[in-house]
Amino acid sequence: MSDIAGRMDAPDLDRYDRAILAELAADGRMSIADLARRIGLSKSPTQARLRRLEASGVITGYRAMLDPVRLGLAHVAFVEVRLSDTREAALQAFNAAVRKVPEVEECHMMASAFDYLLKVRTSDIAAYRRVLGERISALPHVAATSTYVAMEAVKDTGF
Repeated sequence: MSDIAGRMDAPDLDRYDRAILAELAADGRMSIADLARRIGLSKSPTQARLRRLEASGVITGYRAMLDPVRLGLAHVAFVEVRLSDTREAALQAFNAAVRKVPEVEECHMMASAFDYLLKVRTSDIAAYRRVLGERISALPHVAATSTYVAMEAVKDTGF
């Protein structure tokens, strides 16, 4: 089972709930029968627990895991972004605009010397340079950026 079983310590999740989450994180396409067998419950209570986890928002959805390299998106850069204005309106404007940039795979507001950390995925360094110059630098209130190019993904499992 995944590490989720050990990390989930929310009081309303028991060992069966944590087992369901771990199993689905490893294989989100398994049938209810397989899931029930793996966690040691019958199908009906397993399905009821699964519906409750979905309804409560613990499980937010299901998706296919794609291989970015096979899709021609092997170049990964992490970008520190410093804003010229960090008042709430400026943060909201940046947040709304960065969500529209398809090459930005992740965006995190940071408690650091910079304001945001972006994970940007493109086909190559030339494509990254265009994204940086035409899209990221043009986002609202961007004052400066610093780029770090990833050489290899040692661990990239999502959540």
